[in-house]
Amino acid sequence: MGFKLVIVGRPNVGKSTLFNRLIGKRIALVDDQPGVTRDLREGEARYGDLKFTVVDTAGFEFVNEHSFSNHIRRLTASAIKKADVILFLIDARVGVTPFDEEIANLLRKRAISTILGANKAESAVADHGVLDAYRLGLGEPIRLSAEHGLGLSELFNCLQTFARELNKGANSTLSQVGVTVDDENDQLNSQYGSNNRPIQVSIVGRPNAGKSTLFNAILGEERQLTGPEAGITRDAISITVDWAAKDRAATPMRIFDTAGMRKKAKVHEKLEKLSVSDGLRAIKFSEIIIVLLDATISFEQQDLRIADLAQREGRAVVIAVNKWDIVKRKQSHYQNLHEACERLLPQLRGVPLVPISARTRYGLTKLHESILGIYELWNWRAGTAELNRWLACMLEAHPPPAPRGKRIKMRYMTQIKTRPPEFVVMCSAPSQVPDSYNRYLINGLRVDFGLMGVPLRLILRDQGGRNPFKGRKNKLKSSKLKKHLQK
Repeated sequence: MGFKLVIVGRPNVGKSTLFNRLIGKRIALVDDQPGVTRDLREGEARYGDLKFTVVDTAGFEFVNEHSFSNHIRRLTASAIKKADVILFLIDARVGVTPFDEEIANLLRKRAISTILGANKAESAVADHGVLDAYRLGLGEPIRLSAEHGLGLSELFNCLQTFARELNKGANSTLSQVGVTVDDENDQLNSQYGSNNRPIQVSIVGRPNAGKSTLFNAILGEERQLTGPEAGITRDAISITVDWAAKDRAATPMRIFDTAGMRKKAKVHEKLEKLSVSDGLRAIKFSEIIIVLLDATISFEQQDLRIADLAQREGRAVVIAVNKWDIVKRKQSHYQNLHEACERLLPQLRGVPLVPISARTRYGLTKLHESILGIYELWNWRAGTAELNRWLACMLEAHPPPAPRGKRIKMRYMTQIKTRPPEFVVMCSAPSQVPDSYNRYLINGLRVDFGLMGVPLRLILRDQGGRNPFKGRKNKLKSSKLKKHLQK
């Protein structure tokens, strides 16, 4: 039995803290300052046989129609429309405020099943606020403490009552999950099958590069807050979508929208540090990383750091150049970007470079094709015989050096894993093989097997060349002697 529970309330009443408590994971950003949450975040909660989706929303405020907070309010209102049950939180220590009364009036008009929760009620100071909540006309308030886990049993009992009244199949599909939900794999396997699980794709880049706009363009709806201001996105939000492109069947992908990443020296606020940390976790959970650049700004040091981080994590990378619609000399600009990419990112030689415009949806088909192409190479596997024939040709064309006149012998090669492709070469004295020869082999793999743009791992392992029977004769003699003495 599944349903959707949406948590609403004014800013700083503990919605994100309760969200984390319900799903059992600390995935929503939490801070003392109000207005931390801006986008909608969903997670899966379980209590016995009760399973439901929890939606964390931004603080509900009644503000000027053209203000930024009004855009946030519209997102929250859209979440309320799709809800089966509303959990309306107030701050019991503060009591009922005029904003709480406005929200209660709005919820009564929508005729949605509503639970009233008085949060931060762990002490006697909150007694007056809990009693004051009765005048909202939403029934008996549940005394809660999201931080300490108090009142959750009463909340779950109330939800079970609502669950019995809801249709079993209504709004039970979980489409958006947090970055660190561990049991999400079982759910995706059951929904898509183990052989057709969604491709995990993260959109990363500097602030104001257009990541949320691209996220919305892929989804085909205004799901994330966007604007000319930098740093609008804070949480790493993901949604599973069947992304269809021209002449291609729809491919299930789980798309992450992350906060902009500035240089570490420029990040001072605690909240921005948490946002960047959330984005870094998204990179570790992903398979494909879209590094989004601003076409009006050439490659900066931070872009290179982000791409190098994705490569070191072993993720496949696609570089997308956004705002292409405002570039005047497109051909020459693309050529300059391509040359800069090859020069500045030699570890990702041949990485796809795709010009796009998230605002006009230009280039999304090409981006879709590049993601599928790099994903296929990222999962590539070669036969051992084929690799050893290739290694023999590489050694013949350019033998390894001979430090102190002693030749390094490379005996055989095999692939030990994919995602990304990782190879082992058994050789003598691997510590004496220079890095330049290691790069020679990796570049040869890229060119000869068409693995352009994919991070590759090459491990040189010492086979030792030792005689496995050396010393065995003495061990046999000693064991026979022991047996003789025991007799």
